[in-house]
Amino acid sequence: MTTEEVTEYAPEQPARMRWAALAPEVYKAMARLEQASKQGLDPRLVELVRLRASAINHCAFCLDMHTKDALAAGETVQRIVHLNAWEESKHFYTQKELAAIELTEAVTVLTDGFVPDEVYEKAAKHFDEAELAQLIACIAVINAWNRFGVTTRAVPGHYQPGDFS
Repeated sequence: MTTEEVTEYAPEQPARMRWAALAPEVYKAMARLEQASKQGLDPRLVELVRLRASAINHCAFCLDMHTKDALAAGETVQRIVHLNAWEESKHFYTQKELAAIELTEAVTVLTDGFVPDEVYEKAAKHFDEAELAQLIACIAVINAWNRFGVTTRAVPGHYQPGDFS
C-alpha cells in the first residue's frame, strides 16, 4: 500500500438515541448498581465476565469499553482474544475464572429457562457465598447494560478507560 492509498471503512452508524440523557435517573441507578455489583471481585475477573456476556449479546459498545478496561486492569491481549473460544483455550484461565465464565454464559443465555445445577455448583466451589452473590449481580448488570447498548445502538470506538468513573 502506498502512502496515497487510503482504506475506506464503512461509515459509523449513529446511535438510535442517547437513553442516558433521556432517562438520567435510570442511568444513575444503573451506574450505582454497577459499582455495587463488582465490590469484592477481582477487577480482571469482572472484565472477563463483562466481555463474555457482551460478546454473547452482540453489544459492540460494551465489547469496546470492556476490552479497553480489561487492558487497563492488566489483562493480556491473548486472554481477551481467546475468551470467545474459552472451551478450547481453558489453559489460559484459572479454574475459578472458568467457573465464572461458564456461569456468565448460563445466566446470559437462558434458553432452557434456568441455570444448570452443575454450572452453579462449579461456581459455588470457587467462590464463597458473598463472592458468588456479587458475581451473579455483576453478570446481571452487564446483561442489562448490553440490552441498553444493543437496543439504542450505542456507538463503539470512542470510549477511553475512566470515561464513566
